[in-house]
Parts: sequence; structure tokens; C-alpha cells
Amino acid sequence: MPPKSQRRTAAATAVQEMEDKRTNNGGTGSPKKSKELTAESHKDKESDFVTLCQKLKVTDEVCDRAWRIWETVLASGDIVPDTNVKHWGVCLFIAGTDLNTMTFTFSELQKNINVNVAYFFNLLKKTDVNMDIVSTKVNTAVSRLENKYDVHLALYQRFERTCTKIYMEAPDVQENLDTDSKSIIRSCWILFLLAKGKVLQMEDDLVISFQLLLCVLEYFIKLSPPALLKGPFKAAVNGLNQPTQTRTSRRNQGRNARPAPKPAETDLRVMEALCKENECNVDEVKNVYLTSFMPFLDSSGLSGSQGIPEVEVFSKQYEELYLKNKDIDARLFLDNDETLQPAKIDMLELERTPRKNHFEEEIVGIPPQTPVRAAMNSIQQLKVILNSASDKPSENLKRYFSNCTVNPSEDVAQRVECLGRAFSDRFALAVGQGCTEIGSQRFTLGIRLYYRVMESMVKSEEERLSVQNFSKLLNNNAFHTSLLACALEVVTATYGWSPFKSGSTSETDLSFPWILDVFELRAFDFYKVIESFIKVEPSLKRDMIKHLERCEHRIMESIAWRSDSALFELLKQSKEQEGHVDHAEPPSTLNLPLQHNHTAADLYLSPVRSSWKKASSINGSVPQTADNQTAPSAQSQQPPPKTQKSTSLSLFYKKVYRLAYMRLDMLCSHLLKGQPELEPIIWTLFQHTLQNEYELMRDRHLDQIMMSAMYAICKVKNVDLRFKTIVTAYKNLPNTNQETFKRVLIREGQYDSIIVFYNLVFMQKLKTNILQYASTRPPTLSPIPHIPCSPYKFPNSPLKVPGSNNIYISPMMSPTKMTPRTRILVSIGESFGSSEKFHKINQMVSSSERTLKRGLDMSSAPKPLKRLRFDTEGQDEADSSKPTGESKFQQKLAEMTSTRTRMQEQKLKDVADALKRDEK
Repeated sequence: MPPKSQRRTAAATAVQEMEDKRTNNGGTGSPKKSKELTAESHKDKESDFVTLCQKLKVTDEVCDRAWRIWETVLASGDIVPDTNVKHWGVCLFIAGTDLNTMTFTFSELQKNINVNVAYFFNLLKKTDVNMDIVSTKVNTAVSRLENKYDVHLALYQRFERTCTKIYMEAPDVQENLDTDSKSIIRSCWILFLLAKGKVLQMEDDLVISFQLLLCVLEYFIKLSPPALLKGPFKAAVNGLNQPTQTRTSRRNQGRNARPAPKPAETDLRVMEALCKENECNVDEVKNVYLTSFMPFLDSSGLSGSQGIPEVEVFSKQYEELYLKNKDIDARLFLDNDETLQPAKIDMLELERTPRKNHFEEEIVGIPPQTPVRAAMNSIQQLKVILNSASDKPSENLKRYFSNCTVNPSEDVAQRVECLGRAFSDRFALAVGQGCTEIGSQRFTLGIRLYYRVMESMVKSEEERLSVQNFSKLLNNNAFHTSLLACALEVVTATYGWSPFKSGSTSETDLSFPWILDVFELRAFDFYKVIESFIKVEPSLKRDMIKHLERCEHRIMESIAWRSDSALFELLKQSKEQEGHVDHAEPPSTLNLPLQHNHTAADLYLSPVRSSWKKASSINGSVPQTADNQTAPSAQSQQPPPKTQKSTSLSLFYKKVYRLAYMRLDMLCSHLLKGQPELEPIIWTLFQHTLQNEYELMRDRHLDQIMMSAMYAICKVKNVDLRFKTIVTAYKNLPNTNQETFKRVLIREGQYDSIIVFYNLVFMQKLKTNILQYASTRPPTLSPIPHIPCSPYKFPNSPLKVPGSNNIYISPMMSPTKMTPRTRILVSIGESFGSSEKFHKINQMVSSSERTLKRGLDMSSAPKPLKRLRFDTEGQDEADSSKPTGESKFQQKLAEMTSTRTRMQEQKLKDVADALKRDEK
């Protein structure tokens, strides 16, 4: 075993070892060998740049491409002095990735330009000045590196904390030991990195990686001298009745050596202690141990090793993986290497655990939990919910099955079995071939949630319709596949939940819409079940509800607009109505509130809007089966009557319009604050395109049409707004991707930037319509969509203040977009909008009080106003002691209250009129 001083510098000298290895073998992992770069062939470039290229062994092609990128960046004039070398490193990374000729690892690049991970990624984003330097290929590579770094950082931080609870720095009793806790910890981490690289294909999976780390820890704890162990771990090892395991040299291994015992299935004491300490499920860790870690030990020759295995052997094996992947050398975490250290504020935030919020609201300023703890808590919450559920239909659900005209029990069981095999196989293909059983475990959780939600849905339908025969719904294949897919999406997202990106699920190979591909399920069918799923499953946490909403938004933005989508067939049917062209959803309904009284049964069984309610009222009777509540199935050969409209298509378009306007409103708030009159005009063109030129959406993204409409209107209105400015602001919107404006479909198989799409496709198709907005008689403006609150029960309702009479408080919300007529009004009793408005109202109150106080004289003066109270109706009322003369502030309050009352009455009238039109 090497001296400690040599062990401390082992990872620090890795870069030099890689240099030597690359010199000997011509560049491990590089696509092809190339002659050594010489300074003479690059005299047109700065010598320091060429020297950096020589250190990194780049090819002439990469050197030339990187230098051209640097000249483009330099021309922007945004270069900070003394950062040229760092920018050169970024340019070399971009060039090497684009040309698929990466001759250096990411850690090696960091060492040569002296930057840490966060600095490098931020610099790369700033380098893309004109949005044409960083390709989608580079973005993908950067995203993969960021995810992998985040996972490794979170795992190492938890590894350090766990090891301090396992190992003693020095044994209480002096023993003649050939090892110490530091060397064991080092060996453990490096063996974990090797196991992770070989076992897991999807290396940014935090949960499985952490479970594998616990397996490695359990392996080393059993081989460690009990004198080095603390508390429960020492007791667990002593309970195994194993003699102290001491380290032996490789020369003595396999000779007169008693193999280290393989953990028997019943021997879970050490694993249980680890799982208890880390709040992890024992069965899941045991499954990873048996299906993934034990085969790795066998293949590595470590399953029969004696004592602590030699670190040098598997350190070299890990280095080969690292050189092949060209990414981060995670061994450097052991040396606290600066290139892998996060910002200090991030580390402090991860160390702290937030207080539990009573109202489950997000509180600004409270730091997040550690990533591993957050993931384990999320999984534990799901398991608690599903512990009482069964992976078979309950007795109540069986009763619903038996009440059907055609009993669906057999079909349901066969479908579950078939989809279960598909899920497990694809899970193993994405994560690792040894993870099939893990996929089966997660599928079982999904099945429990599937049956649980199905029963709740049918029960809700029974209460709504007073029927018990749901034969059509429960025999509908699309409904069952979508419901199961939604349940599995919840499970998959729970295990993939990542605090790295503000509580969103990490972009992994299992991310949505992966489940749609596994089940070969059309996105338009999947969207139908999302809202009903959320409504009938009250145990879903806020983060998971937001995730499912985001899935719905992604479907509406792009996935449902793919060429093979059922959406286009429904749109075609809608426009082929006999005698006239029928729109999916007329714009006249946009300013009406969106009704959320539909269910999954309405959408799956009734692709046409039926008039059964009206007929039932005329006949004085209500149909007694759920089948009679709906029009024929989508697969029916009978064409729908011309007076009927697609319920699922109508609802889809209503939601698309509202999402589209919210996105446009956010973009306009960034770009057109000084020209608010342009927003309704842009919206009119945007809405016209979605309604009448929906073929432009085929295999494209909603935001591509939005940005093109904005540019077109600004062009005809002589407003200087360039696409560069638009996409720069667009990148700051939530849930955006640079690929949206960098890779747009032009024609079949050809993609280009948003500018090319506008010039060759959008403008050519809509030229006549666009020019009308410059005429003296422009098109009539489309109504501004009514933006509803979320239909889901977030804890945002006003809460009564304890100990008060009629005082209620509501969470602070962002300003709600109003129609032009009411935009300047403050909605009393709802949201005050920004905190600035709230402070202004307080100032008005204080000013009113001071004015009254200054007006005091010898006569009986009125008392000043007290603080505003919010009653149950949401209106403001002053104290019962009123001044004889009304102040301006009181008059304003009265005006706003009166206006709000009139608005509510008009809104109720509009809703009633809309319902009457629907019934006709």
C-alpha cells in the first residue's frame, strides 16, 4: 500500500497520467488519430491559444473552428479583460463537440483554463452572443454534464456525511491495524464510481445511484475492522460473528485466505442500519444489491476478496471509463479539488433543512433540502400513500367490472401484463440491463396507483350520473392505457424528482414523454386523462400536480402537433362538417371562464359534443346507463351529426388558446412595455393562425408561431424589434429550450433557425393577412382569453386569521392579466398584484390617517380610519366610526367596490349565456 502522502496526491496527478497515456496510445476514445498540431501551421493565431491547443492534443480542424468561434465572440466586444484563456477553452469545447473530435476530458480542460464547473457553464452561455454559436448538440452535451455533476456532487456530500457517522477518525483502543478510515473511505468512493459507470447506463439517476452507493458502503462496512466503526454499524458487524477483517496484500490474496462472506438474504443488519440512517427503503436497496452490485463484484473478482480491496486496481479501471466518456473525474471530490467545488452559498443552502410549512406553501428565502433527502422524502410519501393499495382490482372495482355489459376484467389483466413487460424491458434498456427488477418494482407501484385512481374515477362518475354500468369507458383501451401511463408518470417522476432545477424533474432518459413511447400511446389521448387524474387523487403533492400540468402544457405546445397525432384527424373532421366550415373552438368563447365540469369519460367516450341533456329534459327522463350519456365512440363508423362538435377537441383548443396567450403576455411584458396596444394585435394574428392555419403547427412548437407573429406585427407597425431581441427575451421565460428557435422545421427533413422559418414559411403563408394590419381597416381583434385559476386544489384559498372575526389572508400572487377596459383597476379581495401595489395602498391609508389627524380642531373630530379588514365577501370595509366627510381614498374604494360588483354580475351573466348556447 502506498504511503499516505502518495495517496493524497493520486487524484491530483491524474491529469499528468492521462497526458502520458494519451501520448502512448494516440488519444483514448478519440474517433481517429491525427498528426500532432504544430505552431508553424497556425501562425495566424495567438501563440498562447496554440499552446493551449497543443496541451489538449486537439486536431487542426478543431483548432481552426475554435479560433473562428473566438473571433466571432471577440467581435461582440463583451469580453472581460484577462479572461481570454477561459474563453478559448469554451471555444475548444464547442468545436470539439460539434466536430465529434474530443481529444480531452472535461476535467482536463478545466485544469488547463483554471475554472470550476459553474463558471464554465455560465461562460459558455454568455458566449452564444448571436444565438448561432452554441448548437443543439453542444446544449445536449452541456445538459448531460450538468446533470451528471449535480448528481455526483449530491452523492459525494451525502457520502461524506454518512461516513462521519460510520467511521471513527482514530480507534478508541489502539490496535495493530494495516488500514485506517481515510483509506477505506477513499477506496469506497472510487469503487462506487467504477460500479456506477459499469452498472448504470443512465448515470444521472440520483435514486438508483444513491441506492448503489449504500450497497458499496455496506460491502466496506462488513470488511472494516470493528475498531474503526461507530454505534449501530459496529454492533451490526459484531453481530455477524465475523473475525476482524484486515487488509492483505495482493500477493497473499487467494492463498490461505478465507473469502469474505457473501451477505445472505436474511443478513440485513448492516443494510438496515444504513437505510435507517438515510431514510431509504431496505427492499429497494436489497434489490439493487442482488441484481446489480453482486454481479458487478463477481465480474470484478471482488466477491471473494479478503479484507479491504486494493484501490489502485479499480482506480485504473475507473480512469479508463472516465477517459472514454470524456467528462468529469469524480475522484477529484476526494481532494476537494477547486474545479468541482460549488459556490459557497449553494453548499450552505444544501446543508440546511427547511422548516415544514403548515400550509404547504412555497416560502421565498427558505433554502431547499439536500437533494438526496428531498428525493428520499418524495419517494417515502408516495409509498405511504400506496401502502394500503393493492396491485389487483379491489372488491369495489370488481363490482363495477361485473356491472358492465361486457366485463372488462380479463382485458384489463392482459393489458397490465403486456404493458408491464414492455415497461420493465424499456426501463432496463434506459437505466441498465441489471435493472429489470427495479423497473418491475416501480411498475407495481404504478399499478397500485392505477387501480386506486380508476376506482375513484368510476365512483365519481356514479355519483355524477347515478348509473353503475360503465361498459364503454371500462372497455376503452385508450382510457386504460392513458390512465396507467399517467400513474407510471407519477411514479417515474417521483423517483426522478430533482431539486437541482427548482423542484422540477430532471431531464433523464425516463423523462416525459418517455412513457408515451413505451406504451405507443398518442399524446392527444394521454392529455384527456390528466385533469381528471389530478382531481380524483387528493394525495398528490403540489410538485407532482405542477409536473402533470407541465406534461399537459408540453402536449399542447408541441407533442400533440406531431404528424402522427390524432389531433389533425379531428381537425379535418371538424372542417368537413356538411354545409360549412366549423372551427374547433370559436374565438367568441375566449373571454368566457373555462369550465372544468368535464371528466375523463366525457373526453374518451364522446369525441363529439352531444345534446343528450336537452333531449332528456324534453322527454322528462334520464338515461340509466353511462353509455347513453355519450355519443358514439371515436372509432365508430357513423359520422357525427353536423350540429355536434368534438368535446375533446373543443376543450383542447380552449386550453391551447389560454396557454398561448399566457406565453405571449409574458413575452410582451419583456419586450413591448412601451407599446401595450400591440399585444392584442399580435394575439389576433396568433389566434388566427392556430384556428385557420393550424397546418403550420405540424411538427412545430407553439412558441415558434408566437415569436413569428410578434415579429410580423412589429414589422408592419414599424416597430424596431429584431429576432435576436425576441429570442434573447424568450430564453428568460420559464420552460423554454434553445432548440425551439434554433431548430425549426422548414420542410420535410430540413430544419433551420426561426428566422429562416419566418421568411420561407410563416410570412409566405400569412402575407396577405399580415399586411391587413397595416391598412386603415385592419381585422377585428380577437377577444382576450379569460385566464382562469388552476382547476386543481392548491392551498391558495383565503385562510381565516386565528382569533379574528372576518379577517382573511391570501398568498401573494403574480398580477393577473385583465382585459384592456379593466387593466388599470385593482381587484379588491383577490390579488393585489405586485407587492409595490400593496405598499401603495398602505401608503394611501397612512396618508388618509395623517390628513385626518392634521385636521383635528376643538370640535368633535372624526376618528381616523383603522386598518382595512377583509370580510367573507372579499370586500374592504372601514371601521364603523366614519368621518363626516368622505376622503378621496374612501371615494376611490367605493368606486372600485361598485365596479367589482358590476364585473361579477356581468361575468355571471356571460357564463349563463354561454351555458345556454352550449345546450342549444
